[in-house]
Amino acid sequence: MTETVTRGRYAIPVEGEAVRAHWQSEGFSFGRFVDPPGQEWNDFVHATDEYVTVEDGRLEITVGPETFIAEPGDLVFIPRGVSHSLKNISGKVTRWLYGYG
Repeated sequence: MTETVTRGRYAIPVEGEAVRAHWQSEGFSFGRFVDPPGQEWNDFVHATDEYVTVEDGRLEITVGPETFIAEPGDLVFIPRGVSHSLKNISGKVTRWLYGYG
């Protein structure tokens, strides 16, 4: 995968087990975060590639110089070594999936 965002990669409602199976087939781990409104994760850099998919809610995501909104079903690719930040911009809890590969 080379694009930062693949819109609508997964059907809504997002089925976590289907996402897990896809990611594991590509050598990625799988985890889930549940963030309250306004939660921010800022300026992270990992030594591995990362996938992010929103299950429910909306995230503002910055990957390097690019900022965009991730909606349910979108697949975000964060390359290793690139600074990135995520913020729950929903007025409710946002559930999102992540994996490292």
